[in-house]
Amino acid sequence: MPSSALHVARTGLEAQDTRMRVIANNLANIATTGFKRDRANFATLAYQDARIAGQQSSSETAYATGLNLGTGVGVQSTTSITTQGTLSTTGNSLDMALDGEGYFQVQLPGGKLGYTRAGNFSRSAEGQLVTAQGYPVIPAITIPEGASAITIGADGSVSALVAGSSAPTELGQVTLAAFANPAGMQSLGDNYLAETAASGPAQIGVAGDGGRGSIRQGMLESSNVNVVEELVDMIETQRAYEINSKMISAVDEMLRNANQTL
Repeated sequence: MPSSALHVARTGLEAQDTRMRVIANNLANIATTGFKRDRANFATLAYQDARIAGQQSSSETAYATGLNLGTGVGVQSTTSITTQGTLSTTGNSLDMALDGEGYFQVQLPGGKLGYTRAGNFSRSAEGQLVTAQGYPVIPAITIPEGASAITIGADGSVSALVAGSSAPTELGQVTLAAFANPAGMQSLGDNYLAETAASGPAQIGVAGDGGRGSIRQGMLESSNVNVVEELVDMIETQRAYEINSKMISAVDEMLRNANQTL
C-alpha cells in the first residue's frame, strides 16, 4: 500500500508540473497579438477494483459498496480558451483585428494553409499583403505602388486611391475562415493554427456573415490572458504540488518506521 501511495503522489506531481507549464506559457504570451490562453484538463487514471459493488458476499447477500483504489491523476488535454481579446488602436492602415469569430488565412511554406488571429500585416516589395514572416495572406491582395488612402471595410473589402484615378479602386476581398470547433485546432507556433479532424474543415466566407466577426482596420487584438486569473491558478498549482510532495515525504517516513520496527 505505501508504494502505491508513492506512485499516486508522483502522478500528482507530474500533473501539477504540466499545469504550471501551461500557465507559464500563458503568461509568457501576455503581449502576443491574438494569443488565446490554454487550460489544462485532468482526469483520473484507471482504478483497481479489489471488490465490485453488487458482488456476492455470501450465498444470500451482496456487497452494498465496492473497494476501488485510484492510481492517480493524468493530464487529459489542453483546451484553448477562444474568448475575445481587447482591441487596441495602432494607426497602421494594414493592421486588422477581428471583432468576433473567425481567422485570417495565410499561405505557409510548403503550400499548407495556416490560420491566425494576428492581423499585423504589411506590404511586400511586390506590393502583396503579407505577414511579418513574409507569408502571403489568402486570398492574395496586391497593393499597387504609389497607392494611398488604403481602406479596409468591416466586411474585408480592400480599396485604395491609385495613381491616375480620383475614385477608390477595389483591390480585393479579405475572407475569413470559421470552424465548428475552434478549440480543436492545432497550434503550429508563430501565431498560426492548423485545421484538424476535431476542428472540422475551414468554412470560408465574408466577414460579418455566418457568425464571423467584423474586421477593424488600424487595430490589433491583444492576448486574452488575464494576469490576475493566471496568478491565482499559479498559486493553486503550487500549493497542490507542495501537498503531493508532502505526501511522498509522509509515505517515505512510514516506510522508514516500518523498516526500523520490523
